[in-house]
Amino acid sequence: MTPRIGAVLFDLDGTLIDSAPDLAGAANDLRSSRALDPLPYDVLRPLVGTGARGMVGAAFGLAPGDEGYETLRVEFLQRYEQRMVRHTTVFADMHAVLVALEQRALPWGIVTNKALRFAGPVTQALGLHPRAAVLVAGDSTPHAKPHPAPLLAAAEHLGVAPARCVYVGDDLRDIEAGRAAGMATLAAGWGYHGRGAPIADWGADAVMPNPRDLLNWLELA
Repeated sequence: MTPRIGAVLFDLDGTLIDSAPDLAGAANDLRSSRALDPLPYDVLRPLVGTGARGMVGAAFGLAPGDEGYETLRVEFLQRYEQRMVRHTTVFADMHAVLVALEQRALPWGIVTNKALRFAGPVTQALGLHPRAAVLVAGDSTPHAKPHPAPLLAAAEHLGVAPARCVYVGDDLRDIEAGRAAGMATLAAGWGYHGRGAPIADWGADAVMPNPRDLLNWLELA
């Protein structure tokens, strides 16, 4: 194993778990309630990482500050809360990664911009919460990613220097947060990625096409 790595931190949506079916489903539930046709899943999936803002934006063409946006945002979150784990799963190959980390007593944790109201129940339902050494949600610190505060809070909780942590995420802001925190960063090629710069241009230490590639990078395979 790479000697300097003392902990592995993961983003949640699009990195550890595939929550797109339920987030996209909530957006289409919202459209259906207003007699609008559902949007194709492929249209909504890339924007899942931006949460309610991205889903409401894609479904209704509204942004924060626009008239009607806040009402839709609140209703979207209510609808999502009702179906958070209907179709959400841990990415299949991620199971082997977590087991390998646990077998070697290498602590792993979750740092997400998802509010604890959602992150707590989702990780509990999927069996991740009891196994994770730390869970830092979007409202656990005064700042969310791309600010480094959530990652630094996770490292402090674990008692591991940031320089000995690696952060894995599927969004540019994950890589920006990890670099700002002084951590190694790995881009999750299997995730949602958004519609910005290509993943190869994010400046991560490496791009991982598949979760199992993490084990090779950590020299655990």
